[in-house]
Amino acid sequence: MTHPYARELGDFLRARRSRLSPRDVGLEPGGRRKVTGLRREELALLAGLSTDYYQRMEQGREVRPSDDVLDALAGALVLDDDERRHLFALAHAARRPMPERPERGPEHVPASTRRLLRVMDTPAVVLGRHLDLLAWNPMAEALLGDPRDYPADRLNMLLLLFDDTRTAERTCPDWEGQALDYIGLMRAAVAADPTHPRATAIVGELSIRSAEFRRLWARHDVRVSVSGTKTFRIPEAGDITLDWDTYPLPGNPGPVMLVFTTEPGSADADRLQLLASLHATRSAAPVTSRTSRSPR
Repeated sequence: MTHPYARELGDFLRARRSRLSPRDVGLEPGGRRKVTGLRREELALLAGLSTDYYQRMEQGREVRPSDDVLDALAGALVLDDDERRHLFALAHAARRPMPERPERGPEHVPASTRRLLRVMDTPAVVLGRHLDLLAWNPMAEALLGDPRDYPADRLNMLLLLFDDTRTAERTCPDWEGQALDYIGLMRAAVAADPTHPRATAIVGELSIRSAEFRRLWARHDVRVSVSGTKTFRIPEAGDITLDWDTYPLPGNPGPVMLVFTTEPGSADADRLQLLASLHATRSAAPVTSRTSRSPR
C-alpha cells in the first residue's frame, strides 16, 4: 500500500515540475515536447539526482529523501517559502510509519472565541481545518447571509464556492483568486492528514462534479495563511470593498478566524454599517420577510 504522504509528495512534485518551462531554468527546449513543463530527466539533472530515483519519488514509491536532496529539489523547482515548507513537511511525514488510526476529534470553537466574535464590530467567521463554517458573528451574517439556511454538512466554503446553482455569482473578477486561496488552505489541511474522511468527502465530491475544481486542485498550490481584498455587491447598500485576513487559532492543525475590515470613516465603512442596520431590522421582523445570501 502506498504511503498517503508519499503519494501526496509525488503529486506535489509532479505539479511543480509541470509548472516550469525549460527556459525558466536555463535549458533549451529542443524539439517538439510531449509533456507540459520539464521532463523528469531534466529536473533530476538540475537537482543532481538519478532519473530513476526522482521517478520513484513522483510515483510515491518507497523513497526517503534526505534534507540535502529536498534542498536540491526545492532549488530546481524554484519553490517559494510556503512551497518549500510544504515539500519538507510531506517528505518528513512520508518517512514515518503510517498511523493505524489517527486521532480525529470533533472541532470545537472555545467559548472565549465565541465571545470575541460577538464583540467584534466587523464581519468575522471561524473556519475549521477543512473550511467548514463553525461560528460567525452578526456582522458576518449581515454581509454573507444566514448560514442557518443551509444543512450543516453543506456549510463549507469550498462546497459553497463551487455550488453550481450560484454560477451567476462567479462573474466577479476575483472569483478564481478566491477559489485558489481556499483550495490552498485545503491543500495545507490535506498535507497534515491526507486520509481524513472530511477532506476525502469534500475533495472527492468536487472532483466528480466540477471541472473548474479539478483544474485548480491539480495546480497543487498550498497556503498557510491568506489575505486579500473582496468587493461584495449588496443591492440594499451598494458595493462594499473589504480587506480580509486569516488568523490561526490554537490547535495543530487548528481552525482559523477569517476577518473582514475596512478603513474607519470610509465610504465602505458607512455602507457596511448601513448593511448591519438593515440586517438588525430584518432580524427583528417575522421570519417570512427575511432574505438571505450565500454565506461566502
